[in-house]
Amino acid sequence: MKYTLLFRGINVGGKNVVKMNDLKQLLLELGLSKVKTYIQSGNAVFETTLGEPVLHDIIRTGFINRFGFESDTLIRNIDEMQLLIEQFPITTAEIAAAEAADPQVEHLYVYFLNNPPQQTQIDAICKEYVGTDTLRAGKREMYLLCYQSIRKSKLAARTSKTFDSATVRNWKTVNKLYDMMIAL
Repeated sequence: MKYTLLFRGINVGGKNVVKMNDLKQLLLELGLSKVKTYIQSGNAVFETTLGEPVLHDIIRTGFINRFGFESDTLIRNIDEMQLLIEQFPITTAEIAAAEAADPQVEHLYVYFLNNPPQQTQIDAICKEYVGTDTLRAGKREMYLLCYQSIRKSKLAARTSKTFDSATVRNWKTVNKLYDMMIAL
């Protein structure tokens, strides 16, 4: 099975620095095959016959032993990534409006979660939020459309607080990782 692996909080602001070549080598040593990494934020694709729970365990243990700190990981198989892309819940009109508001920034993001988002969590995030940004739930992810930079988005900040073990990728990265999985 083909998988993508997303690390949370590595190579951000000079903290928890991990070179992607070192990460690739670790994953190969753990028995994963056809490992490829993408950009410095901790993304990898690979093949294995192992299932997700076993992968979490061996990657977590191997990572801590190699790098000396823990980083949350999120794993998706190729079918989940395909579904995540196919069920994209934001319209082209909504995207166009956000791009018109600020054409210089990324507007589309995915929060990868370990578990399905609960309606109570979504309600808590959106409670008292006033603004143009949009948040929509997926199976084990949240989709965010920002009208300005994600760094300025109050909805993004609320989402990150609620889903504190989530990791976020922009839409271009999500699609690139899926393309890499197909090419394995």
